[in-house]
Amino acid sequence: MTTFSQDQWFILLLVFVLGMLIGLFLTSGGRKKWKTRYNDEIERRKVLEREHADREQHWTNQEREWRERDSLRAAAVRDRRDPAEEQPL
Repeated sequence: MTTFSQDQWFILLLVFVLGMLIGLFLTSGGRKKWKTRYNDEIERRKVLEREHADREQHWTNQEREWRERDSLRAAAVRDRRDPAEEQPL
C-alpha cells in the first residue's frame, strides 16, 4: 500500500476543494432551472388530467346518447311490426 507524504495529502485536499468549487460554479442557477421545469411539469400534468377527464365525460355522454338512440330505434321497430305477422305462442 502506498503511503502519502504530508505534501501529497495537501495536494489531494486542494484538488478536492477545487473540484467542489468547479462543481458549485457549474451548477449555479440550477435551482431556478429545476424548479421552473418541475412547475412546468406539474402544470402540464394538470392540463393532461383535465383533458382526459373532459374526454372521458364526452365519451360517457356519447355512449349514453347512443344507447338511448338504440332503445328508441328498437321501440320504433317493435311499434311498426304488423300485428298479423306476430305468431301466437
